[in-house]
Amino acid sequence: MIIDVDTKPTHLDQESVDVQFLFPTPFATAHVNNHLAINRDLAELILARAETHASASLSNVGGWQSETDFADWAGPSGAAVLEAARELGNGITALNDRGTLKQGDIAWRINAWANVNRAGHSNEMHTHAGSYWSGVYYVDDGMDGETQTGGELELLDPRGPAPLMYAPQLKTAIKSCLTAGLSEFQRPRSGQLYMFPAWLYHGVRPYLGARARISVAFNLCV
Repeated sequence: MIIDVDTKPTHLDQESVDVQFLFPTPFATAHVNNHLAINRDLAELILARAETHASASLSNVGGWQSETDFADWAGPSGAAVLEAARELGNGITALNDRGTLKQGDIAWRINAWANVNRAGHSNEMHTHAGSYWSGVYYVDDGMDGETQTGGELELLDPRGPAPLMYAPQLKTAIKSCLTAGLSEFQRPRSGQLYMFPAWLYHGVRPYLGARARISVAFNLCV
């Protein structure tokens, strides 16, 4: 658990060292089955709708964003993506029944919207009030084999700068703790579904690709 250093303590039983994560923030990922066919269908539907409907204006800086009625017009392919989101949500959520945690089908209410970002477009940092989980599914990452197209999903440490305030030159030498007080970045991948707590501040860095990046964002609510 602890990152290797050149000098090891001589007064510790190294085999006994144990590090626990007491208050972790979950970030779940999953690949959606049959995503190639789903993405072909959704890309056509979303780009056509962007031509005929004005963009909503929420966190997006440029780009096009639909209203939260994605489920009404996205057909079977859209339904498949939302069912995948529901399945992932059920897998990482439990109901508290008088102190006993039970997993199963939760009566999620899902609202979802489509996004089209082109070069220079981004999303400001924001949260999704009134929801339990939030997430995004990438229909087309727009990369065409490129590696530096920007547009990363940025997730801000919910403690803000607190871990860096006392001694910013120090880092917690434990994997997954090196970005304490900073941001984590996730690169989009076509067919990939990401999910995280709706209260977690997140945004999208400026996209630099030549082709449209298409995604579907959603909230799971009860």
